[in-house]
Amino acid sequence: MSAFAKIICDIAATIQRDAVKIEAAADRKDDAAPGPFGIAVAFASGETVTAGEAGTGFPIQSISKVFALDMALAAQADAVFDRVGREPSGDPFNSIVDLERTKGIPRNPFVNAGALVVVDMLVETLADDWQADAVAEEVRRRARLDRLVVDDAVLASEQEGGDLNRAMMSFMRHHGNLRSDPDDVMEAYVRQCAVVLDCRGLAKAGLPFSRARPSRDDDEADAVARRRRRVLALMMTCGHYDGSGDFALRVGIPAKSGVGGGILAVVPDIASIAVWSPNLDQHGNSILGVRALEMLCDRTGWSVFGPPPTGPAG
Repeated sequence: MSAFAKIICDIAATIQRDAVKIEAAADRKDDAAPGPFGIAVAFASGETVTAGEAGTGFPIQSISKVFALDMALAAQADAVFDRVGREPSGDPFNSIVDLERTKGIPRNPFVNAGALVVVDMLVETLADDWQADAVAEEVRRRARLDRLVVDDAVLASEQEGGDLNRAMMSFMRHHGNLRSDPDDVMEAYVRQCAVVLDCRGLAKAGLPFSRARPSRDDDEADAVARRRRRVLALMMTCGHYDGSGDFALRVGIPAKSGVGGGILAVVPDIASIAVWSPNLDQHGNSILGVRALEMLCDRTGWSVFGPPPTGPAG
């Protein structure tokens, strides 16, 4: 076992042993007993290291917003930010309050309103037969899966109970910031949220975001790297909703959470990390997942706020 694999196994064992204590100390969304925990780290070298329930699938939910934003930036560059902001929000991820202050311009691409505008941009851009599954298929391709798996319960709950999302779309449409048919936007948004991955697949899907180094001799590669840095910056400042500041302080690397219990984190130039455990804190972030990432970055020295570490690699 490599030194890094031992670190991952030690963290998984500690999380599983101390799960009750860790979750009891957190500001929990509910009082459910601790669930399973999984972790996978995909290195730029091609190696993937896993521990715990890394092979258990879960709906990626809001983590899909990272991939949708990357696709929108590829299609429309910084014109994306004419329609969606780049600032953290002090309101819940599904709040409609901020839209009234900003006349239909969402605070950032990771709150629900912002994600819906991003999907609207993609629906506008893509051919009719590709709209609904574009982000889902991009995630499948990056995860190197033969077929796409979606969570039927997520599809049903979002399609039948998405009244708040539809209200936000109506409000943004009133202000001219939603241009496609709301039903088309809702279908595409729900399908991307319902994509099922395990930690290994999610880590692989996120690995391209770790390749963000400038390329001065290749204009096309440099543009891709610049786009990825924009995505990483927003993951850092907005990826955990009201908990983003606390996450930056405790963990120190860009990451995006989802209410399915998953978190995708990125160490630029080094690795992509996926963790999963279903119990959430009050902000909708995995309690055990955040703690595991905190432990991992503490053990490795990984942080975007300091020099590159010289510790274990894959």
